[in-house]
Amino acid sequence: MDRMLVVVFDSENKAYEGKKALSQLENEGSIIVYASAVVGKNPDGSTTLKQSDDPGPLGSLVGTTLGSLIGLLGGPVGLALGAGVGLAAGGTLDLHNARVGEDFVDDVTKALQPTKFAVVAEIQEDWTTPVDSRMEAIGGIVYRRALSQVKHELHDERVAAMQADLAQMKAEQAKAHADRKAKLQEKINQLDSNIQARLERNKEQRQAAEREAKAKVEILKTKAAALKAKAAEKHA
Repeated sequence: MDRMLVVVFDSENKAYEGKKALSQLENEGSIIVYASAVVGKNPDGSTTLKQSDDPGPLGSLVGTTLGSLIGLLGGPVGLALGAGVGLAAGGTLDLHNARVGEDFVDDVTKALQPTKFAVVAEIQEDWTTPVDSRMEAIGGIVYRRALSQVKHELHDERVAAMQADLAQMKAEQAKAHADRKAKLQEKINQLDSNIQARLERNKEQRQAAEREAKAKVEILKTKAAALKAKAAEKHA
């Protein structure tokens, strides 16, 4: 099952140790790590990205489920970016893109208090004991949530509803007096602008979901090839 994992620690060193533990668990075959990062909560409530994976098939964190969650953890003050990482772009504060519930974000935000650090990772795991045991042994508090499916039907329904409102306004305008026509035109223009923005956002979300799905396939292929090569070396 694909899950979002957040492990909160009292120190930065412990968080790095937690990130290393995830890599070890992956090498042991217990989990698959799609992407991971270490973040820290600053005294002003903002979140700093301390360390992320080297650029791979997922590329930049921008637009990914992991990047979106990190953006949400930044809180109202916003996200303090690590060097060269552009997490502020393209909807990182979108709960839909993060694919986790608001309650999960609230729980993690309450635990990730100023001066604390966390490992944030998107993983695949069949059972929770390996991660929980390893993280608890080094003082981590584990939060996890299964990733929701990317659903576009709701967005399409919202656009359809807005278009229905637009059609009704236009029909009303055709029968209205001159002074009323102008007021309705303003509303029509605004609603049409909102529809176009929503359509563009829906398109971007579909494209981001497709890119991430393809990237995960490539990650799994790469990891499988590495394991096969490692096994071949042992038998050589």
